[in-house]
Amino acid sequence: MTPRPLTKINKIDPAELKMLKKRIDIAMALIIFSAALLLTRLWYLQIYRGDEYAKLSEINRIRIQEIAAPRGNILDRNGQPIITNRPRFNVVWSREDAPNPDAVIKDLARILNEDISVLLDRIRAGTENPRYMPTRLKEDIDWETLAAIENKHLSLPGVRIEVMPSRDYLYGDFASHFVGYLGEISPAELAQPRYAKYQSGDQVGKQGVEKIFEEYLKGEKGRNYLEVDVHGFEQRQMQLQDPYPGNDLQLTLDIELQRAAEEAMADKAGAVVVMEVNTGNLLVMCSTPPLHLQEFVGGISSTAWNKLLNNPLNPLLNKTIQGQYPPGSTFKIVTALAAISEGVITPDASFFCGGSLNFGNRRYGCWKKGGHGTVDFQRALIESCDVYFYSVGMRLGVDNIAKYATSLGMGRKSGIEIEHEKAGIIPSSAWKQQRYKQKWQDGETLSVAIGQGYVLTTPLQVCRMTAAVVNGGTLYRPQIVHSITAPDGKILKTFAPTSEGKILGSAHSLALIKEALVGVVNSPGGTAKVVKLPDVLIGGKTGTAQVVGLSHVEGMSEKNIPYKYRDHAWFTSFAPAEKPEIAVTVLVEHGQHGGSAAGPVARAVYKRYFELKSGISGTASEPPPLAKDEKEE
Repeated sequence: MTPRPLTKINKIDPAELKMLKKRIDIAMALIIFSAALLLTRLWYLQIYRGDEYAKLSEINRIRIQEIAAPRGNILDRNGQPIITNRPRFNVVWSREDAPNPDAVIKDLARILNEDISVLLDRIRAGTENPRYMPTRLKEDIDWETLAAIENKHLSLPGVRIEVMPSRDYLYGDFASHFVGYLGEISPAELAQPRYAKYQSGDQVGKQGVEKIFEEYLKGEKGRNYLEVDVHGFEQRQMQLQDPYPGNDLQLTLDIELQRAAEEAMADKAGAVVVMEVNTGNLLVMCSTPPLHLQEFVGGISSTAWNKLLNNPLNPLLNKTIQGQYPPGSTFKIVTALAAISEGVITPDASFFCGGSLNFGNRRYGCWKKGGHGTVDFQRALIESCDVYFYSVGMRLGVDNIAKYATSLGMGRKSGIEIEHEKAGIIPSSAWKQQRYKQKWQDGETLSVAIGQGYVLTTPLQVCRMTAAVVNGGTLYRPQIVHSITAPDGKILKTFAPTSEGKILGSAHSLALIKEALVGVVNSPGGTAKVVKLPDVLIGGKTGTAQVVGLSHVEGMSEKNIPYKYRDHAWFTSFAPAEKPEIAVTVLVEHGQHGGSAAGPVARAVYKRYFELKSGISGTASEPPPLAKDEKEE
């Protein structure tokens, strides 16, 4: 056997060997660097940010569905429920259960009594959302529709019923402007800090106490924890956290008195305010026509909204605090207080009324064309003689009148916790110079003295003024909430009466005015005899506020004057006269006369108040009719 030849090893070039070793070192460095980089990345992901990614993983695995919380109940001052909650049934569409809606949309449209195109538009609008997020097709369906959908649920894939809490208005449109309504939160609201915890689609208070006390009423949402797969489809329920109800709000309003006012104002446009004279608590806040609160549940339709906007009776306006009207002869209380307190007249001072007063080149008429004859302070208020107060106004001057009116809370906001309150106008010489750059004319003071001209007030301001005059001179801030109570019964907050101090005017002046106001209702010549009740002594003041100049209606009989040109009717009052408890102010838009239009409304409220106080139930007797030849303001 021939031996194998030995392999011949050539001599290695040292330079080549050095290059080879260098390449091996570089490769090893790259391997070590890559391994170190990988290990560093693993450490970063698994250790340094391990908890964070574990949470993200858990979030991807677990879907959290929020459950709306029932809002707190709204109660009257006696604890009687006004607004509670009920279940609201919404129809929703889930794409993850039925990606193709065309097969069932025709049946669903027929059941919901909706146009097919409307439902398709809503489905298309929801395509930008995740597949698992349901699209709401219709809100607040009735029981008949609910039963029809449940009976056909097998043939309506992707359609299910969503149950949410909704407001239940136990007394219909009761105090609608005051309690307010709910609506879906808007993008503008979502941008506000106070709504930082809200999401698109949430319901929030849009007006009244529902809005002002949103923080207390809203409650805390519950959470439903669901396990989902990588595609987002639900696998199982893991945990359910029930929602926590909102807090109950006990108002100062009285259900029975509010209903009495609303029934008396059923065919009228205007406002009624009732205030406790010694606390400022509001027992009635009635604005008519009312809002139909049920229309706002689930979102008001554009048709209904436009109808409200175009209604000439202005149902969207809360007339108790937003309606600004000339106060008419109710303002004579202010002029009288200023005149006696400033000493420009004495209680015995008399002026002759022949039906008008000439001042400069103008004639200022009295409401009683034949005149009142010679009248003193008491008779001037009782019979509401305009000429008397023209004469008093000239002696006072507009700035003195303005000083007392402002002291009584007029011409400024009252501080009530309801949004969009109007301040009204109490003119003065400085006011006119600032607003119109014109000097005050003496003739303008005559109009101001009887509550006309530039003077504008709200019904709440007139009621507050009346309460301050008859309670001894304390001006209270209007109070609307008695207390806030947690679901477990714990009282979170109470609201005590808030005094803004004493008004201008001596105790003697207030006593004289109070005596005269009792005569307005109870004296033979009084302008509010229609309000008189047996066994209860009521005091008050009627008022008729001109809407347009007399030239627009000159020569027309009252029944032929167009509605929009008719005078507003006022009546502000208090009872019982010996020790006043409540003040009642009524404004009837275009009611023409305070005695016949506003007076009976106040009478119905007083009748109910004293029935409740004595524990007697019943209906108010009809007020005595005016005699055929009897005039009224």
